[in-house]
Amino acid sequence: MLRRAALLMPLAVPALAQPADRPIRLVIAFPPGGSTDILGRLIAPRMSELLGATVTPENRSGASGAVGAGHVAQSAPDGTTLLLDSGGQSVNPFLLRGLAFDYVRDLAPVTLLATLPLLLVARAEFGVATLAELLARLRADPAQARYGSVGVGARTHLAMAALLRRAGIAGEHVPYRGGADQVAGLLRGDVPMGFTSIALAAPLLRDGRIRALAVSSAARSPVYRDLPTVAEQGFPGFAMGDWLGLLVAAGTPASVVARLAAAAADAVNQPALRPRLADLGLQPAAEGPAAFASFLATERAEMEALIRGEGIRLDS
Repeated sequence: MLRRAALLMPLAVPALAQPADRPIRLVIAFPPGGSTDILGRLIAPRMSELLGATVTPENRSGASGAVGAGHVAQSAPDGTTLLLDSGGQSVNPFLLRGLAFDYVRDLAPVTLLATLPLLLVARAEFGVATLAELLARLRADPAQARYGSVGVGARTHLAMAALLRRAGIAGEHVPYRGGADQVAGLLRGDVPMGFTSIALAAPLLRDGRIRALAVSSAARSPVYRDLPTVAEQGFPGFAMGDWLGLLVAAGTPASVVARLAAAAADAVNQPALRPRLADLGLQPAAEGPAAFASFLATERAEMEALIRGEGIRLDS
């Protein structure tokens, strides 16, 4: 369905080329340099061209994306302020307290843009080559069941918590302050394993410093086609990764949302961007407002169940 939508969406784009009264701000909920920021800056020029208004990226980071999300939630519902956010949309409502806005009530989905599968990796010195070998090692030596992540509630945390829970293994979570720190901790031997992004894992895999054991998504990654999914290795239905999507303030007219969605779909599916997105581990997945709304509802229900089931808190 994703491929079919990607082919159909651009057909609606010619109708978008109409003048706009004001420029459009693309609020990126994370700092410069990460995959969210890079994607926003890659699609902004094409969206500007299609919408007839300058789309200007603007970083507003903090609180796992909640700072940028709150800014857009409180903006005018006219389509001139967009939010580019990630999977924190389905996690933050259950971890953050005292928010001045409601993720569901105050933000309207425009479109999912891309998914970001994660790789389960282990230090080469740990001596495991498959998920089955890893789990056998952890069952034999529970003290080794330590894993890193980029922070409490991040997908790198939740994916491992969900996997170990299904495997019946009690793990110890070691949060780091970002992907680079997590990988450094893995290489030092602070932890033997963890989920990480394709972009961070790729150079270490080439150097033989880590081994990839599984991919977290429902289907195999087009970048590592020989690497089986977690689901294929004894955990049917397992599928978890990060994602990037566009939202606007609730109350934005449906016609405006549809125009923005079509422009974003065209922009993310530009053939010239495919190699760059692949380097980032991003897979285009634009399907429009209705599909994104359904996706978010499912994500939030699953994340709430996992967070409450694991007793995950920001101090955990």
